[in-house]
Amino acid sequence: MKYTEKISNELNELLTRNYDAEAGYKMAADRVENPELKKFFNERAKDRYDFGHQLKNEIVSYGETPDKGTSFKGDMHRTWMNLKTALSSNNEEVLLEEAIRGEKEFIETYNELLQEENLAPTTESLIKVQRDSVQNTLREIKIFETVA
Repeated sequence: MKYTEKISNELNELLTRNYDAEAGYKMAADRVENPELKKFFNERAKDRYDFGHQLKNEIVSYGETPDKGTSFKGDMHRTWMNLKTALSSNNEEVLLEEAIRGEKEFIETYNELLQEENLAPTTESLIKVQRDSVQNTLREIKIFETVA
């Protein structure tokens, strides 16, 4: 496998996770009443949409084809979250806990990709910017969690 194909595959995995996160944040926004939290979740969905487009452009720059759509695992997780929030007395707390868990995993995925040797400077920069944004999101979610 060519290096560019290997990196593109890893970027495609990250792209699919962004699709999943976007769908998850949209679902969360639909499930909360708190206007500030609803706005926050919608903004994060928009961020992940934008991240996806940035990743698609990077994949294309490697001469590869971006994946389309969410993952089966992500779809199943959102189904589970729908059930869990339906049975919970505090949707906000459940959704915030899941967002924290997801963002921590996301940061690990970004960090793993940054360990790749010989990343193109544009790829490395893009991954760092997106990872840092996810880290900021995680901090914001934890603030919401303390008041939920």
